[in-house]
Amino acid sequence: MRVNEIFQSLQGEGHFTGTPAVFVRLAGCNMDCWFCDTRHDEFTEMTDEQIAARVATFPPPRHVVITGGEPTLQPLDTLIDLLHLMDCYVQIETNGTLPPPDEADWVTCSPKRWPNGELRAPLYHRADEIKLLFREGDHPEFYEDDFGNAALSLQPIDENEPAQNERNLRAAIQYILKHPQWTLSLQTHKLLNIP
Repeated sequence: MRVNEIFQSLQGEGHFTGTPAVFVRLAGCNMDCWFCDTRHDEFTEMTDEQIAARVATFPPPRHVVITGGEPTLQPLDTLIDLLHLMDCYVQIETNGTLPPPDEADWVTCSPKRWPNGELRAPLYHRADEIKLLFREGDHPEFYEDDFGNAALSLQPIDENEPAQNERNLRAAIQYILKHPQWTLSLQTHKLLNIP
């Protein structure tokens, strides 16, 4: 398996914000999002057993987040089984373009859009949580019926431009106040300056 990094921190986004977690970041993605901050070309080849052994070095209880890139590009079933044997709770973070493993305890889908605005994540209906990246002028209501019973959150896109970031944040807040089925997801790890 191609592993970008394994580290412990707090979950900075979405439903589990603030939860201590071990992050297994896998390399590679089937999208090329302009705002992505992951180094897709840097990785170490590791076996499922080596990954599980590394996760075991962190104190329990263990909430493990398998993320990327796009983690579903690699086979995850054996790794998840090994993590479950260690009493880990396994969360997958995916863009929703490929099926998430049934063995995962929680699936967070962060669907991305084509240039025409259409979501390109046909499998987001299998998610426990939708974390929709939000930019000023977006209209999430177009997609709400597709999301089933998933928890819904808007996460303002970090465009590395403070004025635009502020507009994205304010627009997300205003949208949520009018559509209270959504919650706000901030990248709190960036605010706290932690990995």
